[in-house]
Amino acid sequence: MFKTAPLNPPDSIFGLIEQFKKDTNPEKINLSVGVYQDESGATPVMKCVRMAEQKLLDAAGTKSYLPIDGSTSYNTAVGRLILGDLDDQADVNSVTAQTPGGTVSLRLAGELLRRVFNVDTIWMSNPTWANHPKIYGAAGLNVKKYEYLDEQGTRLDFDRLVTSLEDTQPHEAILLHTVCHNPTGVDPTQEQWEQLCSIIKERQLFPIFDFAYQGFGTSIDADAFPIRRFVESGGEALICNSFSKNFGLYAERVGGITAVSHDADVSRAMLSQIKLTIRTMYSNPPLHGGAIVDAVLNDPELRTVWESELTEVRNRIQQLRDTFVNAMQTRIPEKDFQYILQQRGMFSYSGLTAEQVERLRDEYSIYALSSGRINIAGINSGNLERLCDAIAAVV
Repeated sequence: MFKTAPLNPPDSIFGLIEQFKKDTNPEKINLSVGVYQDESGATPVMKCVRMAEQKLLDAAGTKSYLPIDGSTSYNTAVGRLILGDLDDQADVNSVTAQTPGGTVSLRLAGELLRRVFNVDTIWMSNPTWANHPKIYGAAGLNVKKYEYLDEQGTRLDFDRLVTSLEDTQPHEAILLHTVCHNPTGVDPTQEQWEQLCSIIKERQLFPIFDFAYQGFGTSIDADAFPIRRFVESGGEALICNSFSKNFGLYAERVGGITAVSHDADVSRAMLSQIKLTIRTMYSNPPLHGGAIVDAVLNDPELRTVWESELTEVRNRIQQLRDTFVNAMQTRIPEKDFQYILQQRGMFSYSGLTAEQVERLRDEYSIYALSSGRINIAGINSGNLERLCDAIAAVV
């Protein structure tokens, strides 16, 4: 029976990670993996997480099932984190369900679009996270792309984006990277977001906000601007968030799906549909990772520690961008690398071609995606000079 299953090629990112592990070069550099790395190249456990885990251990709680939608206090805290003071307004009604990571929340959104709202098409940026088309294709949706970058592939071409949205039809869905666009690091300005919000409502599109990097852009609240502005202007939306990055809980798989409307009855119906979908997919979420986030967001002391750590991470990434650009400008003064400073978050569309990326891997054991996407957090003082020398050689 199983002989009919074709061999599937390795995942583009995890396949590279396996190649990197097998590389015996002691000076190898991994810029492909999508996790934050500190100066030593490790992915650290945040102090606030360790403190929360100790409190959970001391409390000696139960390991019984969570409700279908997860912990009530977790869900309340997540809704508040995303919406801020809007969550207190009488005309804003939100419901949140805890999910095993952002990927699951995105898939849940796809199931809701198809099953509940009869949506058959979703638009996403070109490029987008490599898993987005797979997630929504698996949910039974047709995937279409709206243009995003300029011809050089390093900056936003907003006019081109707006023009490509003219092909959308009412009641189709649109997937939006709220902040720190993956894989490019290129985000719209607040003014451009204002225009996008108007277009989404005018064309009657169903917005899905992918919110995987809150706090990695400018600040926790500033990064939520696109969502909050859309809700303030009367819009309804699904928000899929993740705590893999901003809590460093990659292995715990912690996220959420939030539905925002302006009608309490609509919100209750949405929660019922979310719970029904969860029940048929994984029944209820795991406990530990969500309990950590719950503890931190609801404890003023732990919350302060978390926000301080997140600021350190954000500032370090920006400093790495500055250092990297200065080093490259020294080596190739005739090339302008300023676009890297305008990008935000861990990822950057470096401008490297697929051929140059292949040379970096084969000749220097430096691993990046063929698109030229690099993880800025993979750079440190120990590999910066070698990295920049290699890039200068292939460019």
